[in-house]
Amino acid sequence: MAEQETQAQETVFQIRRVYLKEASLEQPNSPAILLEEEQPAVDIQLGVEAEPLGGTLYEVTVRATVQTKIKEKTVFLVEAKQAGIFELDGFPEGQMGMIMGIACPQIVYPYLRSNVADITQRAGFPPVHMAEINFQAMYEQQLAADSEGKSA
Repeated sequence: MAEQETQAQETVFQIRRVYLKEASLEQPNSPAILLEEEQPAVDIQLGVEAEPLGGTLYEVTVRATVQTKIKEKTVFLVEAKQAGIFELDGFPEGQMGMIMGIACPQIVYPYLRSNVADITQRAGFPPVHMAEINFQAMYEQQLAADSEGKSA
């Protein structure tokens, strides 16, 4: 019991910084597409990336691609990457993937949601409100896909 308490006291999980790493907006078919009356279809793709920065520092990035189309024509395309620098120390090696794939993205994602909504609204469209994400389920799906890819 005392050993578990010592281990818990020695772990460090600290947010050093959260920042917008990249953002772009394209409206390739404007202004003609803006005169269309039909509601556009919205497609949102998300991804998580993590990389060591040296020592106990890691960058975790959540990226979103939001594309709206009417028929086959793009109304707008937003690509954004929201990142965070985290200090992670003292965690067992087996937990690091979960921390960087679940806990860190849960912290970064609300900033990404806000930035995407702001970008689309400033571009003259209704804001795109991305849904809450279960990063644990997303992480587990990625693990399953990776293990299937290795066995194939």
